[in-house]
Amino acid sequence: MKHLRARAIGLLCALALALPARAELPPDVARALARAGIADGDVGIVVRALGAPRPLLSHGAERAFNPASLTKLLTTLAALDTLGPAHTFSTDVLVEGALVDGVLRGRLILRGGGDPALTLERFWLLLRELRARGIHDIEGDVLLDNGWYALAPIDPGAFDQRPLRPYNAPPAALLVNFNTVLLRLGAGPNGIEARLDPDPSPPLALVNRLQALAGPCGDAPLRIEPRLENGALVLDGAYAPACGERAIALNLLAPEATVASTFTTLWRELGGRHVGAVRPGRAQADARLLLEFRSPPLAVIVRDINKHSNNVMAKMLYLNLGALAEGPPATWDKGARALHAWLARVGLDMPELVLENGSGLSRVERLSAASLEHLLQFAATRPAYHDFAASLPALGVEGTQRHRPDDTPGYARAWLKSGTLNGARNLAGYVLGENGERWTVVLLVNHERAHAAAPVQDALLRWTLRTGGQTTDSAIQQ
Repeated sequence: MKHLRARAIGLLCALALALPARAELPPDVARALARAGIADGDVGIVVRALGAPRPLLSHGAERAFNPASLTKLLTTLAALDTLGPAHTFSTDVLVEGALVDGVLRGRLILRGGGDPALTLERFWLLLRELRARGIHDIEGDVLLDNGWYALAPIDPGAFDQRPLRPYNAPPAALLVNFNTVLLRLGAGPNGIEARLDPDPSPPLALVNRLQALAGPCGDAPLRIEPRLENGALVLDGAYAPACGERAIALNLLAPEATVASTFTTLWRELGGRHVGAVRPGRAQADARLLLEFRSPPLAVIVRDINKHSNNVMAKMLYLNLGALAEGPPATWDKGARALHAWLARVGLDMPELVLENGSGLSRVERLSAASLEHLLQFAATRPAYHDFAASLPALGVEGTQRHRPDDTPGYARAWLKSGTLNGARNLAGYVLGENGERWTVVLLVNHERAHAAAPVQDALLRWTLRTGGQTTDSAIQQ
């Protein structure tokens, strides 16, 4: 009897997979859309069992949508599949002149290689390695070489008129700490105190008009909107002393100015001495390579990109793919060609694809739910699948999904990348069904009321968990 039952279940599953995908929306999803005021024509959905020949649910799958940060899924998978999870990027240190008794009488060159993960901590390690290799004093200029990229000047306020937000940081071949400077806030004897860390060089005037806010901390740091005005950083708003010490990351300076300020601060803290300028420049032909400082492996980098939706890291990865495919310097066009070439090479057809910078921080990038779902299915067939899947934030647990409450459908059983812009609320990733089967889920919502789409996401996840893997009539009806 057990064998007969197993065969019957197998036949039902085969029948379900042979039937066309369900095209109409599940009732709970349709009701959630109606309550949110979102037309079903502004939605693209695909749900499919991993490895199944056809979807269980497909609605608006071929329509081109703004994917927002779901573009990062394409960029990171192409990088993993092309370069391998162990690939690293290098920041080279070269020297010109003589090094005698710990004193470099000549220039030191920091040559960027597009490391997206050169954080403050890792830059400190790079400088400490220089100290360990015998350089204590530098009597000459420190040159910052960004020649690995060739990019036109970028207006950080062009996207949404919020130029100081970290997600608007411009990429650069030599980029430290995602081009952010910390605004440190706290209560002092004379009211709310503020300072920049590291101090910009040359100094930047700080106009502090912050008022003390009585009561609990709450969202007090969010009530501050710093702005640059007449060459000064102006702080208006209020801050609660109950918040204690807080730091807000700002995209405040041009990348080379951020590196210069950070170098000056950290080199001094390490006990080093520097006589000279920190400025853009290139090494002479007789410069000697002193150090190749390697990034973390790509598998770690893509986790940071996808779990935290880091835009500048994704842009740098996109640029690096172009430079590695066609040779430096990196350009946006080379990045686009590298991704299109990879898609052609692996047989993924995305006719509606429009690329701009590979991060999704774009008004023009386009992808369909079908293309994203095919990408997720394809990923599961590749050697780097586990590194890719592990880069997606667990629902309600980490990264951009950590704020989802524990009664969210799929809590800790779904690994989903979100894509959020004004007018776009998107999700894509993998869901573990109640029977242990894994499903790909893609939901794209592009509508002026997309901000109200959270109940739609919940309804689709609930339906997938309940229906996925079952062969009831409701799961396969036309």
